[in-house]
Amino acid sequence: MMYGWLWRHLPGPWPVRAVIALALAAAVVVACFLWLYPAVAPYMPFNETTVGE
Repeated sequence: MMYGWLWRHLPGPWPVRAVIALALAAAVVVACFLWLYPAVAPYMPFNETTVGE
């Protein structure tokens, strides 16, 4: 449902839409790795390991 809405609202013929959709997906992945994951990492419980003590 969401992807259909996005596809219908992208401009141009299908090759242009495909390039724009891939660029948007890449931007989301980059944003997650640069800002989201580092912000959430300190709150994750698996960062508190006791190996080696």
